[in-house]
Amino acid sequence: MMLMARLSDSKKLAEYKEEDSEERKRESKYGKNYKWIALSNTTLGALMSAINGTILIISLPAVFSGLGVNPLVASNIALLLWLLLGYMLVSGVIVVTIGRLSDMYGRVKLYNIGFAIFTLGSIGLYISSLYITGINGALSLILLRLVQAVGGGFLFANSVAILTDAFPSNERGKAIGFNQIAGVGGGILGLILGGILSSFDWHLIFLVNVPIGIIGTVWAYLALHELATIKKGQKFDVLGNVSFTIGLTLILLALTYGLIPYGSSTMGWSSPYVIAGLIAGVLMLIIFAFVELKAKYPMFKLALFRIRAFAFGNISLLLAGIARGGLQFMIIIWLQAIWLPLHGVSFSQTPFRAAILILPLLFGFLIFGPISGYLSDKYGARLFSTVGMIINGLGFIALSMIPAQFTYIYFAIIIFVIGMGQGLFAAPNTTAIMNSVPPEQRGGASGMRATFTNISLIFSIAIFFTLLVVGLSVHLAPAMYKGLIAQNIPQSEALRVSTLPPTSALFAGLLGYNPMKSLINPTVLASLPKTNESYVTGKVFFPTLISKPFHDGLAVVLYAGALMSFIAALASALRGKRYVYGVQ
Repeated sequence: MMLMARLSDSKKLAEYKEEDSEERKRESKYGKNYKWIALSNTTLGALMSAINGTILIISLPAVFSGLGVNPLVASNIALLLWLLLGYMLVSGVIVVTIGRLSDMYGRVKLYNIGFAIFTLGSIGLYISSLYITGINGALSLILLRLVQAVGGGFLFANSVAILTDAFPSNERGKAIGFNQIAGVGGGILGLILGGILSSFDWHLIFLVNVPIGIIGTVWAYLALHELATIKKGQKFDVLGNVSFTIGLTLILLALTYGLIPYGSSTMGWSSPYVIAGLIAGVLMLIIFAFVELKAKYPMFKLALFRIRAFAFGNISLLLAGIARGGLQFMIIIWLQAIWLPLHGVSFSQTPFRAAILILPLLFGFLIFGPISGYLSDKYGARLFSTVGMIINGLGFIALSMIPAQFTYIYFAIIIFVIGMGQGLFAAPNTTAIMNSVPPEQRGGASGMRATFTNISLIFSIAIFFTLLVVGLSVHLAPAMYKGLIAQNIPQSEALRVSTLPPTSALFAGLLGYNPMKSLINPTVLASLPKTNESYVTGKVFFPTLISKPFHDGLAVVLYAGALMSFIAALASALRGKRYVYGVQ
């Protein structure tokens, strides 16, 4: 036993010396500051891509108003969903393929290409927003967002792998901590920027990435260098890539269209197309798994999931992402549809005010993200990521206990604590994932990690939106009927209007829109006393109607988010002791 321990210690010492030697070679060739150059540029890329993923959620009211499109028309709901989710759908599907290509042809090369594509997409979006309106304008924005998503996929797939190459294992937690602040914190910052910019000029939400993209693209081409050793003679796994892309695309499309009403159903989960898409998608992913196990040059080495730290790190990453995405989406609806209008804020100003009100969530993340990243270099990831998810889950439960018309200080404290939990979790978990894989697999591993991150938003909206609609379905119609009758609306008209689908009610709330003026027969409205007519079509009536039903559904959503957070904490705790590939 003593002999084995000595051999193990000798091996570790030799590996530490080898890593130190590699770092010295990097410093002599590219300078001592190269790792900080890599950190700053990849962090800028991660920030830009993450901001773009969420900036539209809070600014959708201004965008659809500016385009002159009514998103509550049944045929236009798909436009809203594609504008909202298309970016994450495409980037989530392609990042694993890009990660594999990066291992074959160079991470920096593909990262640079991604920066350029993203910037061109940003320029196109801004120009389109200025000159194309109506349905064509919405379609143009959707297509250009998909172009951006391709560039964002290149950035997502390679930024962490480039950092892992540039930093030694004892400094990666700190470096990836800053990068994850940009990646996860950028998602929160995107909500805030979207609210602020859209209150001035909605075109600015598409312009904000242009100067950053131009500077970042030029800087990346001039300053970044390829550190990874590229093995020649590798072949591209066509069958594996095709089966994975088709499978994941079908699943994500089915999840997206499951949110759209189908026939007499409030949602589309009973649609044969949605059901077929889910089944076909799962079958294609099963085929992908069989292909990868037999392939000589697989798209992604499934054997990496045998590494405990990698497998459980990605499980906790996916669950944490689903919980986080659902929370952001629900908070925006809560603030814009109910709390702000009932506090006298006009619908045109709700995005700006909502952005200000969620700042504590960002502050909690920004404060504790770097701290956990730094400490995880010394003490490992398990403690911080596990405690972070426990705090996150407790924050969800606390949020479910405050009323729809809350006192802001309690709301601010709770979302600050949730941000703290997410900050404690993010950097240590990602560092542990990347430290656990061999250097030649870092591109693919980073791509798989990015896939879990990106698809978590679509999964979260599909899961939580469905839970919210189920909760609303029970109480919304009776609440609307009772409220309309109280305003002297005839019984037959009140009964007809109260059949408004919960999905439409939620989209109306998200978009800061009172649908009563378009739902109630104009003749009926004209026959009402002026005070009743003004109240029914004003900013208070509709939020008051949906307040109680929404909060009942929200409680179910928050309990589900808490459960996912606690399962993520368990998965994080099961990752094992600190593990760095080739060192321990």
